[in-house]
Amino acid sequence: MNKQESKYLYTASLMDEALLLLLEQKDYEKITVKEVCQKAGVHRTTFYLHYESMNDLLEETIGRINDRFKQSLSAVPTGGLSTEILTSETYLKPYLLFIKENRRAYRVIHLQDHLFHSQKTFESFYQTIFSPALTHFGVSESEKKYVFAFYTQGTVAIIGQWLEGNCRDDIDMIADLIMRHTMVYDRGNRRADGPCKQ
Repeated sequence: MNKQESKYLYTASLMDEALLLLLEQKDYEKITVKEVCQKAGVHRTTFYLHYESMNDLLEETIGRINDRFKQSLSAVPTGGLSTEILTSETYLKPYLLFIKENRRAYRVIHLQDHLFHSQKTFESFYQTIFSPALTHFGVSESEKKYVFAFYTQGTVAIIGQWLEGNCRDDIDMIADLIMRHTMVYDRGNRRADGPCKQ
């Protein structure tokens, strides 16, 4: 990467950060290019060198957060098959740590879900991560979408509450809650724990 490219990416990251800061204070629809530029410390012309509109900036900001999330997943060992990706502490704890370290961004995503399309982000992981894991656990094709919805929405709800408390509660506690109160598939033995216990 040459110096010009490095400067370009640095300026873009300043504007991503500025947008996230502003989203904590007001609705996206009320944020202006001028406010982003002031918060980022860049000129309006610089903004338009990078983006055609605020929507382009929003899309890039979401993309950067999702890329960091995917990178955090790639560091988690899964034994060649995502058999524990739904419930294992091996997966959950690094995921929760990533959220805690990026809690300001995730709090904005949680509060402005209609903008950031969080469910679509989960769905983008479905084919590569969740679907093979559910197949491994013997979940039929007709049931997969329901189990997936139950797991993701339950997990999102727990994490949302955690974010509202600024992630003060211990990661081990949150991981345990997710594992106990969402559907658990364990090493090919189908079972339901928590409120759905059979």
